[in-house]
Amino acid sequence: MLRNKKIILGVTGGIAAYKACDLTSKLTQQGAEVRVMMTESATQFVSPLTFQAISRNPVYTDTFDEKDPEKIAHIDLADWADIAIIAPATANIIAKMANGIADDMISTTLLATQATIYIAPAMNVHMYAHPAVIKNMKRLEDWGYHFIEPGSGYLACGYVGKGRLEEPQTIIDTIDRHQSKSTLFSGKRFLISAGPTREQIDPVRFFTNRSSGKMGFALAEAAANMGAEVTLVAGPVAMKSNHPLIHQIDVTTAEDMYVSMHEAFTNTDVVIKAAAVADYRPKDVYDEKMKKTTGDLHVEMERTKDILQSLGETKTNQYVVGFAAETSNHLENGRAKLQRKHLDAIVVNNVATEGAGFGGDTNIVTYINNKGDEKDILLAPKRTVAEKLLGFIAEDIKDDK
Repeated sequence: MLRNKKIILGVTGGIAAYKACDLTSKLTQQGAEVRVMMTESATQFVSPLTFQAISRNPVYTDTFDEKDPEKIAHIDLADWADIAIIAPATANIIAKMANGIADDMISTTLLATQATIYIAPAMNVHMYAHPAVIKNMKRLEDWGYHFIEPGSGYLACGYVGKGRLEEPQTIIDTIDRHQSKSTLFSGKRFLISAGPTREQIDPVRFFTNRSSGKMGFALAEAAANMGAEVTLVAGPVAMKSNHPLIHQIDVTTAEDMYVSMHEAFTNTDVVIKAAAVADYRPKDVYDEKMKKTTGDLHVEMERTKDILQSLGETKTNQYVVGFAAETSNHLENGRAKLQRKHLDAIVVNNVATEGAGFGGDTNIVTYINNKGDEKDILLAPKRTVAEKLLGFIAEDIKDDK
C-alpha cells in the first residue's frame, strides 16, 4: 500500500531519532518517496546528511530555508504529501500539534497539510503518562490523527516501561494495514443515523434523551475514511461533519428522521441506525407556552413510527444494523430485537456500565449478527469502536456474497 506514496517524515528531538534512519530506509525500499523534516533538536542526534543519503532527497530543517524561490517550502511539502509520519514524536511536538502552534518546519507543515497523519510517540514513561500529554493525544485522536503506540522496555533514560519508539517495521506494517482499510468500502453507500430526537410539547418545552451523537458520527467518519459515501441523518447535536464523503442531513423529530431515512434507504448498501429515537411523543402540541398550574400535569403520549423495524421489514439487498442501548439483560434483549426487527446485525451495550453510557467518549459493545456470531469490543474510544464494528460488517458482507 505504500508503493508510490509521497511521505513526509518528521523527526523530532529524542534519542530514538536514530531509528528514523532505518524507518526512512525501509519506506524507500517499499517504493515510497520520502522527504524528511527535522527539528533543530533532532539534528543534535542525527545529521541531516544521513537522511539525505538514505532518502535521496533534500532534508528540511528551517522554515525560512527556501530551496526553490518559486515555492514556499512548507506549503509545497504540505500539498505534496499523501502521508505524514512523525517518528519519533516528542511530548513537545504533540503539544504543538494539539494547540495549533507553528514555530518550526515540522509544526508549520503539519498545520497546512491535508495528508493522513501518523504519530509514533517516544518519551520517558512518566512523560507519556502525564495528564497534559494524554490530553493532547486525546485531542489529536479526536481530530482524526492516528497514533502508533510506543512499545515497553528499557528506555534510554534508564527507566523500564512504556515509551520506547515502536520498531520501524512495525510502524510500516501498522500504516500499511490502515491504508488498506481506506478502500474497504469504496463504491459502497452508507446511511447512518446519529443523536437524539426532540418531541415538542409547546414553544419552549420538549422531550428528548441523553444521546450526544458521538457514536453515530464516529461511525460516519470511519466509514468515509474507508471509502464509503455516507448519508448522515443527525438529530439535534452540537456536531457537524466536514468530511467530503459525508452528506449530513439535520433533523429534529422522530418523524423527520423517519422521512429522511426512508428517502435515502433505496440507494443504500449499508444502514446503521445509531440514533436514539424517541419511542413516544406528546399527543397534543400547544402553540403557546403552557402556564404553570397548582395541580399535577398529565401529558398523554402517542407512539412514534419504528424506523428500524420499518427498514428491516422493507430491505431488499441492504445490510441493516441496529443499536440497542439497554440497562439490564442487554444481550438477551439485543438478540430479541435483532430477530423482531428483521435486522442483519445489532450492536448492544449496557448504558448503565461505566464507560458505555450516553455522552461519553468511550464505549463497550457486543456485535451480534443474524448468524449467531457474537463479538465483544472492550472499553475503547468511540472512534476505535467504530472502526472495529465496520470491520465486522465488512466481514459479514463479504461472507454473504
